[in-house]
Amino acid sequence: MQFFAPTRVYLEKDCVANHKNELLSYGSRAFIITGKHSSKANGSLDDVLSILDEASVPYLIYNDIEENPSVETVTKAAGIGKDFQADFVIGIGGGSPLDAAKAIALLMANPQEDAGCLYESKELTALPVVAIPTTCGTGSEVTPNAVLTRHAFKTKKSISHNIYPKLALVDGKYLSSASSNLIIHTAVDALAHCVESRLHTKANVYNHMFSEYGLSLWGKLVPVLEQISAGPDAVPSSLSEKDRTPADLLSDADRETFMLASTVAGMAIAQTSTSLPHAISYEITYNQGVPHGMACGIFLAAYMDEYARNNAEDVNRVLSLLGFPSTDDLGAFLRKILGTVTITEAECDLYADKVMANTSKLSTYPFAIDRDGIVRIIRRSLTITA
Repeated sequence: MQFFAPTRVYLEKDCVANHKNELLSYGSRAFIITGKHSSKANGSLDDVLSILDEASVPYLIYNDIEENPSVETVTKAAGIGKDFQADFVIGIGGGSPLDAAKAIALLMANPQEDAGCLYESKELTALPVVAIPTTCGTGSEVTPNAVLTRHAFKTKKSISHNIYPKLALVDGKYLSSASSNLIIHTAVDALAHCVESRLHTKANVYNHMFSEYGLSLWGKLVPVLEQISAGPDAVPSSLSEKDRTPADLLSDADRETFMLASTVAGMAIAQTSTSLPHAISYEITYNQGVPHGMACGIFLAAYMDEYARNNAEDVNRVLSLLGFPSTDDLGAFLRKILGTVTITEAECDLYADKVMANTSKLSTYPFAIDRDGIVRIIRRSLTITA
């Protein structure tokens, strides 16, 4: 067994201001990585800028991180950060800015390397990264992973280097302006982290502490997610996030629990990595544009069914922590809050072939699984047309 968790984490209201001295200790010129809008809307960017301005720390903001950031984007950003001569990186936002911040910090610290080093086994270090999550699913603030879109291969994949943030500042208040879709999709991503980490080749007693606690927290959030998805502002999940707003449906305690569940789930996958639902999800995210959390969540019940063929006891443990009698009940709940996805027979075959070629993800499944098993998971989870 092994356990490693080097990130210092604070989860509390106003934690950015409360721990400003520690944030400032990681460098003297800051490169801020974020998306175009959310960090401005939820106040997280202003919180960081006020601290940097107060301390007269020079900074540069790069706010062109797209959803599912690409190798090309992080390469461009790293070049800008090098020119600015930043010596630490602050990632603000959901999984996309946080993952991008890690990859950018690696490229900035190694100017002799090109983007190819991201997927090469080399002994490289990164600039210090401070992570400030503003969504409740990625857990990237406490994991070493950075998943990027690789357009050349038409998929997503984590880089080959482990880059843990030095500091994670987690504050539930940043969910106040989040849309219903964003909360639902990212919360389901956290659920996927807990399930996949618990039902994993590398799962052990240390990992169980995080995955099982995360599952129990998530079970308490089920009524809240039902309220968000069925509230007066609820609309089909296919609509854009700007058309869905949870308004006052979440209490401060709810927001803190969502963020805690996300961070704990991140701690779980930091010990194991994710498994097959994530591997399959990358294909429908890249090819169908399905949001990442939704793409992971729709495969969970079928994955658990497949797992139960070999170990029903562990699956039942997961269900009991979540408060669902069966995988059918869990699957029905996830379809209710997420909606459904349709692909063709040809796409089903293509995605199954690509997952079977992903030997690193296949190795995370504790039992032998063939192509028929992957196809069963896909078929049970999606609507297949001719």
